[in-house]
Amino acid sequence: MAEITAKMVQALRKATGVGMMDAKRALVENDGDFDKAVIWLREKGLSKAAERSERENTQGAVTVARDADVGAMVELNCETDFVAKSAEFNALLDKLAAAVVADGEGAVAAHQDEIDDLRITLKENIAVGKVVRFEAAEGAVLGTYVHKPAGWGVNGVMVEVQGGDDALANELCLHIAFTKPQFLSRDDVPAERVEEERQVLESITRNEGKPEAALPKIVEGRLKGFFKEHVLLEQDFVKDNKVSIAQLLGDATLSRFAQVVIGR
Repeated sequence: MAEITAKMVQALRKATGVGMMDAKRALVENDGDFDKAVIWLREKGLSKAAERSERENTQGAVTVARDADVGAMVELNCETDFVAKSAEFNALLDKLAAAVVADGEGAVAAHQDEIDDLRITLKENIAVGKVVRFEAAEGAVLGTYVHKPAGWGVNGVMVEVQGGDDALANELCLHIAFTKPQFLSRDDVPAERVEEERQVLESITRNEGKPEAALPKIVEGRLKGFFKEHVLLEQDFVKDNKVSIAQLLGDATLSRFAQVVIGR
């Protein structure tokens, strides 16, 4: 029997889109003959994985993992919620998040074979989406939250807070999950985005027939509404709209946050 080398397996995987184990099995079954192995995979319906990689995968799940002062959030995408809620899919997602906690954001690459194999098993385009890892600074606390309305994660949040406690971090996570802010502070909003919004608001205000002299003041007032919608620190706390997030923090500082919403 011909020797099956790693190079041969890799070449077959690249040509057909199958996982490592299926590529190796195809070569073994066909005594190392590349062309026959390709045909064998097609007959088994396995090589369709390459076609799946072109299909839209806007469904999926998100999870978080924690270990002391390190937190990770990983998104795994697929095509349908049927797969997103499956045990195999979520087991791999948990494994990826644990790997990111232990070894960094690049750790998911070491599990590509498992992702490819799951793509074949579940017959969908499965791929890693967003990967985030926080290592808390000295004295900081991490907060994590995953919203699972139907049993699997669809909205994940992670925060780092300086000078606060776990309870505050948890409240911030719940707020972010609900309001979905895009930016932490006003300074984080790109200048071109602000200018674009200002131009739109000016056109709307002018079309309403407001006096030209009053336009700047009206536009700036409406621009505050834009910041309140998109900037976390300027939002009203969802549990008490008389308190802003900046006021909720008090002497604490929200260093950073990350959010993953499936389908967004």
